[in-house]
Amino acid sequence: MKLHRVELEGFGPFRERQTVDFDAFADDGLFLLTGRTGAGKSSVLDGVCFALYGSVPRYADGDKRLRSDHCDPDDPSEVVLDFEVASGRWRVSRSPEYQRPKRRGEGVTTEGQRARLDEWGGGEWMTRASGPRDVGLALDEILGLTRDQFLQVILLAQGRFQQFLLAKNDERQTLLRTLFGTRRYEQYQQALEDRRRAAERALGEGGALVGMLLDQVEGLVADRGLGDPPSDGDESTPADPAERLDLVLRAVARGAYRAETAAHARDAAGAAFERASAAHAALQLRLQSRAARDRSRTALASIEEQGPAIAADRSVLERADRAEELRDVLAAVGRADRAHGAAEAALAEASRVWEAAAGVEADGLNTADTDGLRTHADLLTGRIALWDAALGVERELDDIRADARAAAEAVAAGETLIAAIDERRAAVPARLAELDAGIARLAETAAGVAPTEAALAELEARLTAAREAESLATALLAAERSYTTRIEATQSAAAALAALLRRRLAGHAAELAGALVAGEPCAVCGSPEHPQPAVPVAGAEPVTDAEIAGAEEARDAAARAEGVAATAAREARAAHAEASARAGGEPIAALELRRADRIQALQAAVAARELRDRLVLERADLVTRDAAAEAERAEAARLMTEATAQAATARSRAQHAEQTVQDARGDAPSVSERIAAATAERDAARALIAALDARALATAELAAASRERDGRIDASVFGGSGADAQERAAAVRAALLDEAVRAALAARIRAHEIALASEKERLLQLELDLAADDGSELDEPASAQAVADAREAWNLAVAAAAEAKQTAAALTDLVQRADAAHAATADLAERHTVVQRLAHTVAGRPPNTHLMTLETFVLAAELEEIVERANLRLAEMSAGRYRLQHTDALARRRTASGLGLEVMDSFTGHARSPQSLSGGETFLASLALALGLAEAVTANAGGIRLDTLFIDEGFGSLDTETLDLAMRTLDELRQGGRTVGIISHVETMKEQIPAQLQVEATPQGPSRILQGVAIPG
Repeated sequence: MKLHRVELEGFGPFRERQTVDFDAFADDGLFLLTGRTGAGKSSVLDGVCFALYGSVPRYADGDKRLRSDHCDPDDPSEVVLDFEVASGRWRVSRSPEYQRPKRRGEGVTTEGQRARLDEWGGGEWMTRASGPRDVGLALDEILGLTRDQFLQVILLAQGRFQQFLLAKNDERQTLLRTLFGTRRYEQYQQALEDRRRAAERALGEGGALVGMLLDQVEGLVADRGLGDPPSDGDESTPADPAERLDLVLRAVARGAYRAETAAHARDAAGAAFERASAAHAALQLRLQSRAARDRSRTALASIEEQGPAIAADRSVLERADRAEELRDVLAAVGRADRAHGAAEAALAEASRVWEAAAGVEADGLNTADTDGLRTHADLLTGRIALWDAALGVERELDDIRADARAAAEAVAAGETLIAAIDERRAAVPARLAELDAGIARLAETAAGVAPTEAALAELEARLTAAREAESLATALLAAERSYTTRIEATQSAAAALAALLRRRLAGHAAELAGALVAGEPCAVCGSPEHPQPAVPVAGAEPVTDAEIAGAEEARDAAARAEGVAATAAREARAAHAEASARAGGEPIAALELRRADRIQALQAAVAARELRDRLVLERADLVTRDAAAEAERAEAARLMTEATAQAATARSRAQHAEQTVQDARGDAPSVSERIAAATAERDAARALIAALDARALATAELAAASRERDGRIDASVFGGSGADAQERAAAVRAALLDEAVRAALAARIRAHEIALASEKERLLQLELDLAADDGSELDEPASAQAVADAREAWNLAVAAAAEAKQTAAALTDLVQRADAAHAATADLAERHTVVQRLAHTVAGRPPNTHLMTLETFVLAAELEEIVERANLRLAEMSAGRYRLQHTDALARRRTASGLGLEVMDSFTGHARSPQSLSGGETFLASLALALGLAEAVTANAGGIRLDTLFIDEGFGSLDTETLDLAMRTLDELRQGGRTVGIISHVETMKEQIPAQLQVEATPQGPSRILQGVAIPG
C-alpha cells in the first residue's frame, strides 16, 4: 500500500483544509513529522485511519469527537485520502458524525457520517461506492488488512509494539489471534470437546441401556419360571453384564423348548376338534334330508290341486292375445273421432273471435271464404310492419324532448359559469402587484438571517470564552499563590536541611579534633601539624541520622508539592490564555450588549423572512389558482360551443319524431294501440282459416279409420257372428286385457308349471339320497356336546402355545438387543478413550505436558517467524548484543504456555526477561519486534506490499550511539521505494532528517501543517 495524499478539514485540531503530499517525500524516502505536544501530529495519522476504517481507536467514544472544536456550525468536516494498492489507485472521502445546532428551533441535531469511494481510471475519478456501509465493505476487499493489522504494520505507535514485547502469554495470544485469524483453531478445540462430551454421554447411555434390557429379561424369566433351579449355596445375582447374559441365554433355551412342547399339544387338540366337528356335521345333514323329503311331498300335492284354475286362466289369456292384435285399429278410430270433435269446437271458437275482432275493412267477408280471409290478413301484416317503425320513435319521443331541453339548459349554464370566472379573475392583477411590492420590501431584511445567526454564534462563543477566562483568572491567581507558597516551603525545608548538615559537620570536626595528638598525622588530611583544631559548641546536641533523614524527606515532599503546584500554575496560565484568545480580548459587558443587539436584529430578520415566505406562498397560490381559473374558462367555452350545436340537433330531431308518430297513430290514441288492434284482427282471421282447414282434415281421417277397423274385425276370430260392426267392435274391446293383467296371468301359469316340475325333481333327488337310510333315531345333543368339549380343549392349547411362543420371542429379542448393546458399549468405550485423549491434548490438558492449546501451537509457529524477522533488525541495532527468542517453557503454577519471549544477552550468555531491559533497549527491541511482526502479518495477508510506513515517538529514550543504529535501520526500511514517516520532537532527529512536516498551533487556536519547510533545531 502506498499513500499519495491526505486532506484534513474540520478534523481534530485542523479547521481549515490542510494537505499532506506524501509523494513529495518519495525521493528522500524518510521524513519527520514534528511539532509541539498537542499541536496535532498524531491527528494526521488519525485522519488516515479514519478515512480507511471510519474510526480512530485512541478515542474511546468513537468518531463523535473527531470533528474540530474550532468549527462553526456550517463549517464542513472531511478527510480525503488518496492511496494506491495492487488493484489500482483509489480515493476515499469520509465525514464524521457530529452534533450541530438546529437551523430552526432550539436544541441540536445529528449530522450523520458520510463516505464515498472513487477509483482513478481513464484520466478521471469514477465513483465506485457511497455510504459508510458500502464503502467499508469495498475497502475490506481492496485493502486486505483489518484495522488492527493496519495499525500493527503501517501505523507503528510506540505504546502498541512495546506492549506486545512486554505482554503476558494470554495478552500476546489475543493480539496474535486478531492479526493472524486463528480463532478457527479454538473452534476446532471446542468441536473436539463437544465430541468428547458426546462420546462420554453415549458411553453412559449405552451402559444404562444394557442394564435396563438385562433387568427386563431377568424379570420376564422370573415371571415365567424359566430361571435356573435354586442351589444349596447363597449366591447373589452377578453384576457383570457378560455373566448376566450367560444366565439369561440358558433361560432363552428353556423358553424355546416350552414353546415347542405347547405347539405339539395345540396341534393334537386341533385334530380332535376337527374329527368331532365332521361327525356332528354328518348327523345334522341326515336330519335335514329327512325333513326336506317330508316337506317336498306335501308341497307337490298342493301344486297338483291348482290344475283346473290354471287351465281357465290359460283360455282367457289366449282370447286376449287375439283381441290384442286389433287394439291398434280400435285406438285409431277413437283418436280420429276425438280429433273431429275438437276441430268442430275450435272452428266455433274461431268464428266467435273473428266476428268480435273484424273491423270496418272486414265488412262483407264470408266466414267460410278462406281465400278472402287470407287476403285480408296479408293486408293487415303490411300495415303493421309500417307502424312498427313509428312505434320505436313514439317510445323514444319523451327522451328526445328531454335531450333537447337538457341541451338548452347546458348552453345557459355555460354562459353563467364563464361570467362567474371572469368576475373572479378581475381582482387578481391588483393583488399580485400588492404581493410583489411586499416581497420586495421584506427581501433585504430577510436576507440578514444567516449572517446574523453566524455573527450571533461567534459572539456566543466569545462571550462563553470571556466568562470562562474570568473564572479561570481566579483559578490562575490561586494557583500562582499556591506555587509561591510551595516555593517558599521548599526553600525553607532546604535551609533546615542545610542547617542540620552544618551542625552535624561541626560536631564531627570537634570529635576529630579531640582525638588529635601533637606530632601525629591527622586521620583526615595526614598533616602532623594541627594549627586550628575545631572546638565543640557549648550545649549543642549531636545531629542524628533520623533527623537528617526526616529533613531530607520534608525537603523532597516540599519539592514534589512545588512541582505539582508549578504544573497546576502552568496549566492554569495556559487555560486562561487559551480562553482569553478565544474571547478576543473584549470585555464581557461589551460582548453582552453586542449579543443583545444581534438577538434583536436576528428576531427582526426572522420575522421578516417568515412574513416574506408567507407572501411568496400566497403569491404562488394566487398565480396557480388564476391559471386554473383561466384553464377552467377555456374548458367552459369549449363545452358551451359543443352544447349549442347539440341543442340545435336535438330540436330538429324532436320535430321530426313528433311528425312521424302523428302520421302512424291516425285516429287511435297511440301507435301501439293501433298496432295492437290490427294485430288482433289479423290473428283472428288466421285462426279462423286454420280452424276451417283442421275440421275438413279431421272428417276425412275419421271415415278412413272406421273402414279399416271393420275390415280387420271381419277377418279375425270375432267376425262372422251375424252381429253388426259396432257389436263386433264391442266384443273385441271386451276381450282386451291390460298389460299388467295379461302379465299376471302369464306369470301365474308359468309359475305353476315351474313349481310342479321343480318339486317333482326335488322329491326324486331326496328319495334317492335317503335310499340307504334305515330310519333309526339320531342323538343330536350328544354330538353337539362332544364338539363343544373338543373346541374348549383346543382353545386352551392354542392360548398356552401362544403364550409360550410370545415369551420365547420376547426373551430372544431382549437378549439379542442386550447383547448388541453390550457389544456397542465396548466400541463406544474405545472411541471415548481416543476422543478424550485427543480433546485433552488439543485443549492443553494432560497428557499434554506443555499445557499448550492447538491455537497456541499454531501461533507459536507464527511467533517464531516474527522473532526470526525481528532478530535481523535487533542484531544490527544492538551491535550484536541482543537476540529475541521464543520459549514454550511452562509458566508459573503450570498455567498455559507456548507464547513466551525472552532476550538472549551475548555479553552474559544468559536469557533475560524483556522487563529487565532499559528504556532505550526496550524501545530498540520493541521496534525490531514491531517491524518483524509487520513483515509477518503482510506475508500472511497475501504478500501485501508496504510502500508507506509510520513510526510514532520513542526515540527520545535513546542515547546518541543507539539512535544512530536505529536511524541506520530506518534507512534500510526506505529501500525499494518505501516512504517512512517518523513522528518525533527529538532535536537530533530534526538535524538528521531534512525532509520534514511541521504541525503548529496558530494563535487563534486551530493548527496548520507546513510541508517542505526545514525546521531549525
